[in-house]
Amino acid sequence: MASQYEHLATGRKHSLFEEDVAAHAAELDQAIGGSRVAVIGAAGSIGGSVVRSLLRHRPASLVLLDLSENNLVELVRDLRCDPAATVPDDFAALPIGMGSIEFSRFFRETRPFDYILNLAAIKHVRSEKDIYCLIRMIDTNVLFPNQFLRELTRPCRTFFSVSSDKATNPANLMGASKMVMEKILLLNSTRQPFCTARFANVAFSDGSLPHGFLQRIAKRQPLAAPKDVKRYFMSHQEAGQICVLACMLGENRDVFFPNLQQGLCERTFASIAIDLLHELGYEPVECSTEDEARRRAEELIPHKRWPCYFFASDTTGEKPFEEFYTARETLDMGRFRNIGIIKQSIKDLKTAAVEAFLRFATDARTNPAITKADYVRELRKVVPELAHIETGRNLDQKM
Repeated sequence: MASQYEHLATGRKHSLFEEDVAAHAAELDQAIGGSRVAVIGAAGSIGGSVVRSLLRHRPASLVLLDLSENNLVELVRDLRCDPAATVPDDFAALPIGMGSIEFSRFFRETRPFDYILNLAAIKHVRSEKDIYCLIRMIDTNVLFPNQFLRELTRPCRTFFSVSSDKATNPANLMGASKMVMEKILLLNSTRQPFCTARFANVAFSDGSLPHGFLQRIAKRQPLAAPKDVKRYFMSHQEAGQICVLACMLGENRDVFFPNLQQGLCERTFASIAIDLLHELGYEPVECSTEDEARRRAEELIPHKRWPCYFFASDTTGEKPFEEFYTARETLDMGRFRNIGIIKQSIKDLKTAAVEAFLRFATDARTNPAITKADYVRELRKVVPELAHIETGRNLDQKM
């Protein structure tokens, strides 16, 4: 299980939000107990953690939605086998996703929900590598949430849609798309209250580089990682907790983030790879090229030595460090012990620019003349702080 290695990335063996969850347990029980909740993107790493956090407070009705049929089936099996998870009688798991006809029909025809949490996202920087992946990213992170909110005829108490630390002063189009998503939530917030959360990488989550380390080790393949990129990491449990705290206890337009002063430290991916190998009883052997690392795997691994290739990052969109808020944003650092809150105001929203981007992105889906450069230009009109530099290289070209 990946969770047994999370501390290698987070530096913690207990949840950063343990005290906040305990201090607000009664409020969470009152908000969630007896409520009707839908979780979109429920079968991903964060989605599954959110579901487990919700079940501790006994919702009366729970609906899980995720396009990954296999992951959704596994989540349901896991919950049914877990003695700590009390699944309500009113329960459903649907392999459907936001933006589809069947998804719209479901929310139009089913009973209203008290809370809706959206964890579906295109989260990899590599997914901005070409126009086709970029269209999918903007659909998932921007257009589909906007369409959903405008189609929602019966607003819920709170709509939660996960953001990212990469939305702050973004260096890539993925981060910029998440900042546009925050503005979409603001645009709809007079009718549908919302909260969101910007948080760190979830350690060993599906598709992450640390999770890839485990996959490479299982397949007896070399490890590769950038040595100059630093990231903050959270555990799966922490990710679920901050989402649930934001959705249930946040005020309209709040953005939650982990308090950096309380035990959150940046790590390089190379250092995590080294610590993981030591944990498993292997000695890392640094190689000078990918070819050398591949070539030496068969020679080294039987002798408890593991080939590694650590390199300086040169791919498009990589930011050397992460941040959760800007100097322009208003903060509340007093309500929670280990969580800060950005207090957003609709007065700061440039509505015309956001709506213009929505029109552009809708047209771009079917317009073959639209290029990646056009997306960069239009995103900068909504997110002027976007510091995107095209290097011509992406992570699919690396080991």
